[in-house]
Amino acid sequence: MSYKAGIAKAITELKDRTGSSSIAIKKHMQANLPADKKWMNATFLKALKDMVASGELVKTKASYKLSAVAKQKASSAGKPKKAPKKKVAPKKTAPKKKSAPKKKTATAKKPAAKKATTAKKSTTKKTAKK
Repeated sequence: MSYKAGIAKAITELKDRTGSSSIAIKKHMQANLPADKKWMNATFLKALKDMVASGELVKTKASYKLSAVAKQKASSAGKPKKAPKKKVAPKKTAPKKKSAPKKKTATAKKPAAKKATTAKKSTTKKTAKK
């Protein structure tokens, strides 16, 4: 990874509202530096100055922020392009066999004879007051 890409990545990952200081950016980059690479401070400082001169970074006091142009580039590069949709062939289904209609058995039910109901008086128990 180049120093410029590392600086931009560090600023976005630090998410500081007022911008990230060069020391914070440096510490973040050194923590994520591969073991086989050696830190080159002069290259780091030159990359910071070049990014400010080109307009990719905005320097406010002792902090650095990504400029609006750099944010747009990062957001457009981060979004994956939509792959063209492949046409899906409709699946052919085997025609359903119609089952033979079920025969209805015509068994007429005879109406049941009504039973004679006897009227029963309901008895209620009365409790005497004491």
